[in-house]
Amino acid sequence: MNILGISGSLRQASFNTALLHAAQDLAPAGMNIVIHRLHDLPLFDQDVEEQGDPEAVAAFKDAIDHADGILVACPEYNGGITGVLKNAVDWASRIGKSRQAAALTGKMVCIVGASPGITGTVRAQDQLRLVLRRAGARTEPQGDVLVFQAHTKIIEGRLADERTREALGRHLQGFADRLAAVARELQI
Repeated sequence: MNILGISGSLRQASFNTALLHAAQDLAPAGMNIVIHRLHDLPLFDQDVEEQGDPEAVAAFKDAIDHADGILVACPEYNGGITGVLKNAVDWASRIGKSRQAAALTGKMVCIVGASPGITGTVRAQDQLRLVLRRAGARTEPQGDVLVFQAHTKIIEGRLADERTREALGRHLQGFADRLAAVARELQI
């Protein structure tokens, strides 16, 4: 099972990127998580889109197409999702010139998030679920992984808190189980 990991933060020492690296380590058997950086995505511009998707956008959409599911590490800035993450969803929600459907249509997305605040990324995750549903994606499983006070749990780029590691591992297993169930339903 191939999972595309996306961090909504561009920061080199991002807690959310560290959370994705922890997810790679904690992924259940048979799940492979590949992280796709959003650094090269231009701001969404329909005039640019009408000329054809830029190379970075086409590569991003292709990565989504080839993934069985998406794992998003969602930071929370000012009580909401980051501009870089919203921009990525905007590009992936568009059909473009050479596609039959938008990359996110029907795609299963699992959301996790880390923040130095005491509520984790609960507001941003709720907003992201809404935006993803509007873009045609499915968000599963419904439980939350809200890594609050991330600076005390992610030390030198590594998720060090054992309870959080266990919660993340259970969440990933739930995502794997849901993806497998959907695959079985599609075969029937």
